[in-house]
Order: sequence, then structure tokens, then C-alpha cells
Amino acid sequence: MNDVLGYSGKRVIVSGCFSGMGEATAKLLVSLGAEVHGFDFEQSSVPLASFTKIDLRDPSTIEVAVAGVGGKVDALFNCAGLPGGGGFPPMDTMKVNFLGTRHLTDQVVPLMGAKGAIVSIASTGGLGWSRRIPIHMQLLATQGFQAGLEWCEANLEHVAEGYAFSKEAVIVWTQLMGARLIKKGIRINCSLPSPTQTPMMATFHATSGKEVVDAAAEPLGRYTTAEEQAGPLVLINSALAGVVNGVVLPVDGGFMGGLATGQVDITKMMNAPRKQDA
Repeated sequence: MNDVLGYSGKRVIVSGCFSGMGEATAKLLVSLGAEVHGFDFEQSSVPLASFTKIDLRDPSTIEVAVAGVGGKVDALFNCAGLPGGGGFPPMDTMKVNFLGTRHLTDQVVPLMGAKGAIVSIASTGGLGWSRRIPIHMQLLATQGFQAGLEWCEANLEHVAEGYAFSKEAVIVWTQLMGARLIKKGIRINCSLPSPTQTPMMATFHATSGKEVVDAAAEPLGRYTTAEEQAGPLVLINSALAGVVNGVVLPVDGGFMGGLATGQVDITKMMNAPRKQDA
């Protein structure tokens, strides 16, 4: 039972391994004996088995990176992302947070066998997903990066500033693909972090307002750490979670429960067009 999570010797890919939750996830996986292959736009300091520079806005770099890893891949951790609120162009945010993430996953799935596992970082900022399922299903019906991009360009009123819609898309996509990939023995899940102290936080404060971000940190009363977010990601992709599939997992210190039971004041978050989380 020393390797209860089952990562020893497993080959895994972590996108977004340069900083924040992705870096913390990569470090934890290395410590658990996994063979970790990292993808990011910036060089990672984590002692990885390999590092490949990619740009999730450019599908060709994704394809080259996955081909470079080759062989069997046991788990994929989609941790790369951009904040919203106008900090980046909306389509860049959409490409990185959803279109590139989906394309990366599509490239990795053929390398997975039964018991493969995928987890992506969504956000409590994507809580509007349930009101827009028909719209998201239109996007999810597209095949490939370019077709998805063309749909987004034709539906900018839905994409808006990019962040909330991209995170909603990750949530709906996770649930859709959970029912499909499990037929191949592959699981896919996503997490919903509350505000987390990462390098993105300065952008969230600047674009959404610190008071709005702070309100999303209730009832915990503080921001979570990247390490606190990494643990659940590693757990949900582990052998211990072998039938956990299609799950949208809040990792928020009780925010969702507080919201559902009226213990979180949602009006504090109405000062910005969309609530954001890091």
C-alpha cells in the first residue's frame, strides 16, 4: 500500500507546469514517482522527464508536443489557463482555456488505454453553465480546433470576455465526454477552484476587483494555495478514484455549499460582469 495512489512509474502529462496549480501538480506527481512530461509556454523548473514549449492558441504546437511524448500516457492534467475580465483578448482566453485544452485532450486520448484518466481545471466562475447547455452543445458539436474557433468567432456575444464562457464549456464538455470516454475505460473530470493565490491573482484583482474575488473566497475566508488545489487533481486522476467520472468537483472551501444555502452573499459579486477565480 505504499503506492496507494498508483502513480509510481506511470507516464503523465501536465499542461501549465510553469507556475501555479500546474507547477504544484507536477511537483506532487514527481514526488509520487510518476514520469512527468510538462507542457507550457514558459520553461518549468520542476525536474520533469521532459519539457516541451507549447502555445495552446496554436494547435500545431500541441500536436508536435504530444507526438514528442509518444508511447502510452496514463493520465493528463489540463492545468493551463488564462484569467478573464479583459486581462487578455477574449479569443486568446477561449483558445487557451477551452479550444486548446480540448485539442490537447483529443491528441492524448489515442495514447491512453483502459484506466486512463483526464482532469481539467474549470472554475466557480463557470457556474452559469447549466443555463446555457444548448449553446455549449453547439460548440461541443464542432470537431477540431479550427471548427471550434470558427464557431466562437461567429458567436462572440456568447464568448463575451472569454473567461466565464470558456470555463462553462470545460464543465459541459467534461460531463459530455465522461459518458463517452468511459466506454474506452478512460475517465474525465474537472475541478472548480475558488480564488487561489497564483501569479494570475494580480490580473483578477485588476480586472474584476479585489472585493469581488474576496467574496468568492467565502466561507473559507482566505485564498487557497496552489498546493491545496493540486492535491484533489492528483487524487481524482489516481487509481483510488477508479470509477469517479464526469464529475465537476468544487475545491472551494465550502463556497458552493454556502452559496446553495444562502450563507454566501452573492450580491457582493455583482459589481463585475462575471465572477472570476484563479
